[in-house]
Amino acid sequence: MKTILQKVYVEENNSFACRIYRTPNFETNWHKHEEIEIIVITEGQGTVMIGDYVGEYKVGDVFFIAGNLPHWFRKNNSKMIGSAVVAQFKKEILGNDFLSNPEMITINNLLLKDEGYKFEKKIKPIIAEKLKALQDAKAFKRLELLLDILHNISITKQYKMLSQNFSSNSNHINPAIESIIDYSFKNYLEPITLKEVASIAKMSIPTFCRFFKKNIKKTYFDFLQELRINHACKLLKDINKPVIEICYESGYNSWSHFSKQFKAAKKMTPSAYKKQFTE
Repeated sequence: MKTILQKVYVEENNSFACRIYRTPNFETNWHKHEEIEIIVITEGQGTVMIGDYVGEYKVGDVFFIAGNLPHWFRKNNSKMIGSAVVAQFKKEILGNDFLSNPEMITINNLLLKDEGYKFEKKIKPIIAEKLKALQDAKAFKRLELLLDILHNISITKQYKMLSQNFSSNSNHINPAIESIIDYSFKNYLEPITLKEVASIAKMSIPTFCRFFKKNIKKTYFDFLQELRINHACKLLKDINKPVIEICYESGYNSWSHFSKQFKAAKKMTPSAYKKQFTE
């Protein structure tokens, strides 16, 4: 199984793609494409990987993903419906001469970045509604809406940066990475050793550690920790579930270890995180 640079299909008489992807087409492997992508989640929830970022996604979330930035959206379970409205376009569709106009400076700067964003607060529903309208728009209205969306994104500060300067130079992503990530998503709540994942990659442990960090820009256990903390965050939103129970349901067998890792990742204790939703 090999993931290549994904080809984005653009319909005739259109300069860019915007369509809804729904199960099973919503599910993708770890992939990238040269097109810039703006996506709003319309059904389902789960875990998202964008470059070296691992976090959760849910209905209403809106993401901006730079061209050639690898990403993967993974549902919480196979029976769940997943769908999203996705706009994909090349920077070149606006033309360098047009982008060089002074009125376009913020949009041009946005399109030159190699970053991933998740939008927050008031700007999130604004971009989401415009993306949904873009899906059904025709002719000139499509470009008008796309420019409007890009303008909103280029001037807002209501976002969280997810990934920056993540390089993936090859057009082919090693199939071992897909196998390791797939295994990790299925088993991260169970004890996992380096020996296990190294054997999946058919490598020695030292070679695997170097290989994983080179491709994902973090150690394997840092990646595993992010999956577990992300799962814990979902459980902590349930006000009826005790925090100590969530610790063990998130793949940890030590409260002190869980609490230390959670605080390092979220800058607050698990109890303080849970209290936000209780209140």
